[in-house]
Amino acid sequence: MAMANNGKVANKVCLIVIDGWGISDDPYGNAILNAQTPVMDKLCSGNWAQIEAHGLHVGLPEGLMGNSEVGHLNIGAGRVIYQDIVRINLAVKNNQLVNNENLVDACNRAKNGNGRLHLAGLVSDGGVHSHIDHMFALIKAIKELGVPELYLHFYGDGRDTSPNSGVGFLEQTLEYGKLATVVGRYYAMDRDKRWERINVAYEAMIGGVGETSDEAGVSISTIRVSQPRSTESKENFVQN
Repeated sequence: MAMANNGKVANKVCLIVIDGWGISDDPYGNAILNAQTPVMDKLCSGNWAQIEAHGLHVGLPEGLMGNSEVGHLNIGAGRVIYQDIVRINLAVKNNQLVNNENLVDACNRAKNGNGRLHLAGLVSDGGVHSHIDHMFALIKAIKELGVPELYLHFYGDGRDTSPNSGVGFLEQTLEYGKLATVVGRYYAMDRDKRWERINVAYEAMIGGVGETSDEAGVSISTIRVSQPRSTESKENFVQN
């Protein structure tokens, strides 16, 4: 906003963020292109420019799609902000996780206690809130730090990834450690302040409440059963 010599506003600038408004010439499944958008059409009749919203342009790894959080952060900063995923990737590449103060402290506490360490989080390659490769790197670092027993608490995605991709991620996870619980992000990562959802994951991890099994294969079968052919079903709704 510019100020004139008399102290009055000379020019006004309005920043409007429209989530989900993308630009594509492909009409197939393109709701924006097929809709009547007179206001946006008028705005685009003047001076305008298209900017990139993915990959290195917004501080993400090359080829990774952008998302709401990343877009807002870059717009607000007015410059490229390298995202957590990029910084973590560098830490993994340079084998710096074994020197992470918090991780080392957690591992030492486990070794000085009952020898058990629990790792909980969203397991997928969505790259928005987590990435499965980071979990694998953490597991490797934890083993290098000498923790005797590691237990994994699997949060299914299905929101930033395909609704039915959980089984594949679960099978990969089983190759790296012992599975303790399986629950969808709808419960474990609820963002609507609904305790009854969070409590499902909490009771499973703290009290062992939920469907139990001594065999990992049953957990995989449970997810398959929880993912019927209906497009309404997503793994983020899977209860433990």
